[in-house]
Amino acid sequence: MSRSRRSTLVSLLLASLLALGAAAPLHAAEKPKVRAVTAFVRIDRASYKAQIADALTFLRAAKAALEQAGYEVQSIRIATQPFGETVRGLSNDDALAFFAEYAQLVKTEGFDASIGPAMFASNSDAHEADLLARVLSANLNLNATLTVADENGVRWDAVKAAARVIKYLEANTNGGYGNFNFAATAVVPPHTPFFPAAYHTGPGRRFAVALQSANVVAEGYAASKNLAAARTVLESGLGNHARAIESVAEELEKQTGWKYEGIDLSPAPLKDVSIGGAIEKLTGQKFGASGTMSAAATTTAALQAIPVKHAGYSGLMVPVLEDAVLAERWSEGVLTLDALLAYSAVCGTGIDTVPLHGDITAEQLARIIGDMASLAVKWKKPLSARLMPIPGKGPGERTEFSDPFLVNATLQRLP
Repeated sequence: MSRSRRSTLVSLLLASLLALGAAAPLHAAEKPKVRAVTAFVRIDRASYKAQIADALTFLRAAKAALEQAGYEVQSIRIATQPFGETVRGLSNDDALAFFAEYAQLVKTEGFDASIGPAMFASNSDAHEADLLARVLSANLNLNATLTVADENGVRWDAVKAAARVIKYLEANTNGGYGNFNFAATAVVPPHTPFFPAAYHTGPGRRFAVALQSANVVAEGYAASKNLAAARTVLESGLGNHARAIESVAEELEKQTGWKYEGIDLSPAPLKDVSIGGAIEKLTGQKFGASGTMSAAATTTAALQAIPVKHAGYSGLMVPVLEDAVLAERWSEGVLTLDALLAYSAVCGTGIDTVPLHGDITAEQLARIIGDMASLAVKWKKPLSARLMPIPGKGPGERTEFSDPFLVNATLQRLP
């Protein structure tokens, strides 16, 4: 689609939305940002460049429409089918060459990319995991996962394979940074818009939306005197924005033919825009102290009660290294790995961007991943583990990431 046709599409979208009364920007003191509009594409290696171009035309029109409706869009993203399906029939060298070419396209066109889960099929072998590790270590702008559990239970061979991928990325990327783009996932459904978990299994031409709304949660919780009031305020405040964003998405579906799969309402933080700080305003205690579990459950219940089409996790998100308050509580030892696992029973993503000392073994990592996967299977809920061992650093030392989306923290000794 040409730039003029894309401009016409955006104009038509806005005209339609205004006619429905849905595109008028809301003027609340705090508005969420759209962390990502994620398109799901089933790429064919022979024609993937044209497919990506088509998806980018849609994504750029979607970004323009959402921003005209008053919502800043931070990123546009493309997620593809499971990794094993993409590399089927390729030698290792050919697979590495293909993804190197794809990674260059990602850089040139300025989008974020997920290449899907390895070992997604129940009969997959560890070769997929080993190949994925090599692809990710060579292309730091690609994201991917490894499926360690589904509705049939935990896959213990995949748990071990995921631990090996983490150790490989620790050893073969600068400062272990490659693990920021990798997670072990359990019972995560397709069309999850957050990375690195995003993937799909269907024909493609689908999209979903992810929010960055920790600021909205913080505003509501600062004015709430108890958990019941907090839930009501969050349902109402974030719900108004979610419905406005969904109206734009539904109009996009009508105008473009791209099927809308929903919103992941997980209130993603970004450094000083802190979900940890929001919870502390509600409880009056440090995140990790007594009362945190109740606040996590209340937050997730409020999110899941908002009447929109839900996608992905749609629960409280607790990414340690993406949140200034959470990173501080981890550094203090108030927030622990066991606590994060416990909160996962009532919240969203699991154990996310957790910094670990570099001499942690693959066996220890497998035990952590196995606990997460067991919890996901028990409660039939999507969880993931994004674990970040730091090479050469031990307990008491600090991470030294320079990424603008990460906060540094002090490493803790694990039991």
